[in-house]
Amino acid sequence: MTKRRSRGDGGIHWDAKRQRFIATASLGYGPDGKRIVKRGSGKTKTEALTKLKQVLRDYEDGLAVATSDSTVKDAVTYWLANGLKGRSEKTVRTYTWYADTHVIPALGKRKLSKLSVEDVDRWLSSKTGVLGTRSLKLIHNILDRSVRSAMHRDLVKRNVVELCEVPEGRVGRPSKALTIDQAEAVLRAAETATCRMRAYIVVSLLTGARTEELRDLRWDHVVAHDAGRKTWRAVTDAGWEHEQFAIYVWRSVRKSGDTKTTKSRRSLRIPTRCVTALKALLAEQAEGENAEKLSERLVFGTRNGTAMTAENVRRDFRIALKGADGINPAEWTPRELRHSFVSLLSAHDVPIEHISRLVGHTNTVVTETVYRKQIRPVMQEGATVMDEIFPLTSEA
Repeated sequence: MTKRRSRGDGGIHWDAKRQRFIATASLGYGPDGKRIVKRGSGKTKTEALTKLKQVLRDYEDGLAVATSDSTVKDAVTYWLANGLKGRSEKTVRTYTWYADTHVIPALGKRKLSKLSVEDVDRWLSSKTGVLGTRSLKLIHNILDRSVRSAMHRDLVKRNVVELCEVPEGRVGRPSKALTIDQAEAVLRAAETATCRMRAYIVVSLLTGARTEELRDLRWDHVVAHDAGRKTWRAVTDAGWEHEQFAIYVWRSVRKSGDTKTTKSRRSLRIPTRCVTALKALLAEQAEGENAEKLSERLVFGTRNGTAMTAENVRRDFRIALKGADGINPAEWTPRELRHSFVSLLSAHDVPIEHISRLVGHTNTVVTETVYRKQIRPVMQEGATVMDEIFPLTSEA
């Protein structure tokens, strides 16, 4: 007589519709009174039993069994709809475009449970001739966060994307900085530009502020040091009859209104050339405005009082550069005024620690990484010491 299987051992049967063996095991009853049944399927009995054992191990370890029908497209679509809350519309559009163009067409049909490290590595490698390194990091980030979200929702057991390294992408347009002669030519050309663009170029080049920071700069954040009161006051109240002036780089055009990092929030004393340009711009904008409204107005805003877009700034910047000797406006962008600021300070032996604080970087590593081509200080210590050790005698 055949021995009866113990309770919970389950069984194995042939499913004619699926053309597969199905192994089952009963694990008792859940809180809702329903029987807990785990299954594994395969083309052979051995394969079905092996799958069932894996499901049972995962169950005992507290891991949810992944839904085999979930695809990469499902995960990415869900994350785009639910994982970008609070982000600006521009950011959402950017992520959606990269996902629809590069992630979903290549990997969208792949089941999450079948996605492997090799799949992701091959996909990233195929994009190296098309995308730059920054874009490769972005599409890797989209896939990584999408699969991680799916893992949190028990649709997949692990995130293989985080195991993959992002390769170097296509070499893009190298960043560059103005030489001292080119910077002087740009400043001369700015004198013939509109009052707003003249001030923008001068302040950007001579302070190193980011374009997103200057586009959100208000007049109450342009301040003068009142020596009599020993305090800093907005120039709209204090006027220009003072010796020291500064700008509060405390805001940006980001959705939150905050600067890029906490270290980016800084106060910068401005040189005389900036004071002259800002004074002329304020005089132009002050016509017909009362002092209270003027203090809240954007320094480089449009006629309607709104912030300039990056496209607005780039267009006006290139128009202003048309009169600069030896400069091709099409080859330069506003952000390279910031690169030039770093380069000029470095060339004049300003320590990198000081440059890092002025441009609002978290530490000097960021400055050296982002502006490595602009950091060119002349190291003099070695030559100075060697001259002392081995002085050149008159006989030599």
